[in-house]
Order: sequence, then structure tokens, then C-alpha cells
Amino acid sequence: MAKKTASKKKSVSKKVAKAKTSTARKGAVAKTGEKTVKKAAPRKSATARRPKGPVWQWSAVDTAAAIRNGTISAVEAVEAHLDRMRAVNPRLNAVVVDLSEEALKAAHAADKQRARGGALGLLHGVPITIKENVDYEGRPNFNGVPANKDFVAPSDSPVVRNLKKAGAIVIGLTNTPEFSFRGFTDNPLHGLTLNPWDPNITCGGSSGGAGSAVAAGIGTIAHGNDIGGSLRWPAHCNGVATIKPTQGRIPAFNGSAVAERPMLAHLMSAQGPLARHVADIRLALEVMSQRDPRDPWWVPAPLAGPKPKGPIKVALAKIPDDMDVDPSVAAALRQAADHLERSGYRVTEVEVPDINGVWQTWCDIITNETMVMQEASMLKVTSEDFHKAWGGMKTKANVLDLKAWMQATAARNGHIRAWQLFFEEYPVVLAPTTVKPTPGPREDTVSAERVKEIFWGEIRFISAINVLGLPGAVVPVAVHDGKPIGVQLIAGRYREDLALDAAAAIEKRAGVFAHRLWETMA
Repeated sequence: MAKKTASKKKSVSKKVAKAKTSTARKGAVAKTGEKTVKKAAPRKSATARRPKGPVWQWSAVDTAAAIRNGTISAVEAVEAHLDRMRAVNPRLNAVVVDLSEEALKAAHAADKQRARGGALGLLHGVPITIKENVDYEGRPNFNGVPANKDFVAPSDSPVVRNLKKAGAIVIGLTNTPEFSFRGFTDNPLHGLTLNPWDPNITCGGSSGGAGSAVAAGIGTIAHGNDIGGSLRWPAHCNGVATIKPTQGRIPAFNGSAVAERPMLAHLMSAQGPLARHVADIRLALEVMSQRDPRDPWWVPAPLAGPKPKGPIKVALAKIPDDMDVDPSVAAALRQAADHLERSGYRVTEVEVPDINGVWQTWCDIITNETMVMQEASMLKVTSEDFHKAWGGMKTKANVLDLKAWMQATAARNGHIRAWQLFFEEYPVVLAPTTVKPTPGPREDTVSAERVKEIFWGEIRFISAINVLGLPGAVVPVAVHDGKPIGVQLIAGRYREDLALDAAAAIEKRAGVFAHRLWETMA
């Protein structure tokens, strides 16, 4: 009888404690903007250490770990990034679709799942952004074009689905130029996106909104894609890291599209992440690259291959004589080479296989395929700025008949083979992203000649890599005149691990550039 009484008292005590906790939780209300959000109360690990600085400055790796071990809740992480978005995005115009309400609901659900002891994905509760040119269920896939308002996504694209499956929480969609077809991020629907380092230089494109957002501290990882440099160019411009994966590494598909993509456009494009830390790029790549049956080109390749016998030889790419290299870029390349040497790599300046011919093949194939399959319909619904930029892109392309087209696609195979053989001796290539200082935010609307100058004379080493389908990482290495300079690290097919290893070695010595940016923004 005494035992029953004690048990009853204990039960009542528990109920009282539970009621007090419930009341306390109801009272612990935080306002973010105009919204009122209930704070979650995660269980904290005794060994958990809180990362330094405000939550929005943490890496994706640290944020995921902090949520997993109970240092913070998913709600706290999302709120911190939404607050940061409200503070800086009005000036930048990087995020053009605000998903705050949806994100907070997802964050509360994530915290409940953790409290129940449910399985947690690699990015459980981690705030991210998605580029507004892939399908996001229930929303129009505008791709920078107002006329695309009826292209409503019937389901999430593979990359969005994979990120959500891993527990990531999408806080917004980022800006892209019309049809994601320019290296500068501006469109009639959402307007111009600015570079957080300097409004007088471009944030790049087409993943310019993604690069600007993640550099400024909006989201830990930004999704983007790349058919001619659209991940690597914005990474350079905004001082962040990225990987353009091997074609087939990350699945892609848009159910809202009215037609299938042409073959070579598909074979030369890739989905990928931008982030402030190379470790976050690795984490995002693992998540994004999970299988999706809707992409017939997806390849189940391992994320890491056999390590080359050391020391790993790196080819510092000789720059063609007709490219006028700015001294700041030359210095940044030498600095990157020095960082690699000090990390145990063996760097030698050598000529890479026919970079000029590779770029010309890219230009001819993508331009002719676009002219035949898409040009007429695109020109009907796009702005004068788009017409100017597209006109400039065409000036360096050769017009191909059917036989010449077949010869160009055959030449692509030869170029890929030559580079694969080159990687047998030099597993990593160190190359520039651009050989000139970052141009103005609308530089591609100046003239057709200026567009040709940018793509051929300045970013040749970026666009050429797409036709090869090779992985290319970018990592910032220097700041000149207040503007970041990144370098490109290229590796063999499905050897993203080698490119990212080299990028991490540079980052370890050069540092994470976003911290410098935030000091200037403050």
C-alpha cells in the first residue's frame, strides 16, 4: 500500500513538472520579424560544444552536429538564418522567393522528430537555399522568365528531393538570369542581384543569387547548377567554394519542362553546391548525389577513389599567349601553388591538352544546339538584355551543318580521352577561373564584342571544362582591391575527391573568406 502511494505521488509530481515545463515552453516565445515562433527545447549532450560566433555564421557541418547533439534546435538554426536574410537580402536581392513560413514548420517538425529519437539525416535541420531554375513542388519554375508562370512543378527535382530527404530545410529560392543563360544575374522578373563584396562587380551567374546568398550568410549551403561555369564563376565572384561534379554524379530532372533537354546540353550540365567551407561542399555532394530513377544518366560512382601515389603531382596550367593575365590573378595562382606545395603536393607549370580547342568545341556545340532547339522560343519571351548577351555568345561560335555537328561531337570524345590520359601523370590541374578582375554587374550587355571577350578571353578555363564533363572545384585564395579571387582545381572523371582535397589544402592556409566579408558588411 505504501508503494502504491509513493508511486502515485511520483506520478503526480511528474505531471506537475510536465505542466510547468509546458507552461515555460509556451512562455518562451521569440519574435522573428512579424512572425511569432515557439522555441524548441532540445536535449543537450554533456560533451557538446557550441561553435563560435552567431548561428548564421556556422558551417553546415557544425550546424548539423549542433542540432544532432542538442546544442541548438532546428528552429533556432532556421530563425538565425531568416533573421540574417531579412537583414541583408533587401540590399542584395539574392533570395527572390521567401519560404520563411514553410521553413519554420519544417524546423518544428525536425525538432519533434529528434525528440522522438527518430532517424536523422546528414543535414537534419540545416538551413539551405535552392536556385529558382529547378522544380520545387507546387511552385512555378520561372528560371528568370515571367512567361514561365504556368510551368508549375508537379514534384521536387531530384536534387531538392535528396536535400530534403537528408533533413535540409529550404529557407528561400535564389535568383538566376533569364533561362539561366547569362554569366550575370539579372532578369525582368526579380531584377539585379548584387555582390556582397562590392555592388560595382557582378555576383556572377547563372547561380549568382546562390553565390551572393551563401557568401552573405543566408543559408549554410546554396544549390546551383553549371553548363558553362554557372557554379564556378559565382564562387569566384563571391569568394566561396564549390564543386561542379562529373556529369552524371548528381541526378537532374524537371517535370515542369515541356520537352526533354537536348543531349549535349544534358551531358555538359551539372547540379552542385556552393558553400563557405570545403567540408560543407563534401557533405552537400554526398547528399545531392543519391540515386533518382528519373535521371537515366545518373552514375552510381563511389565518392572517393584510390589515392594516387604521393606526392600528388599538380599541373599548373600554362595560360595561352592570347589571354592577357592581370598581375593579381597571376599572383593568386602562384599563391595557390605555394599553398599546395607546402601541403605536400608537387606543382609543375605545364601545358594542358588543347584548352583552346576544348573551349571552341564547347562553344560550337552548345550554341548550335541552342540555336536549333531553343533560340526562337527563348527570344520571344526574353528581354533586350538577354538578346544582347545571347548575341554576344554566338559571335565566337562556328555555324555547323549536320556533318560538322557530328564532327564536333566526335572531337569532344577525343578531348575527353586526351585529358583522361593527362590525369594519369597529373591527377589534379590548377587553373584560373578568370584571368581578369571581376567585371561590372551588367557587363554582358555592353556589346557583343565584350561578351566574346569575357567568355573567350577571360573565363576560357571555366567553360571549356563543361564539354569534358570533368569535375572542377573553386576555392578563394586571395583578396585584391577588396575583391576575392578564386582558383579552379580540375580532376579526372568521378574524382571530385581529388579536386576537393586540393581545395581543402588551399583553404587550410588561405582561410575562409566569408569572415573577412562579414567584417566589411558589418
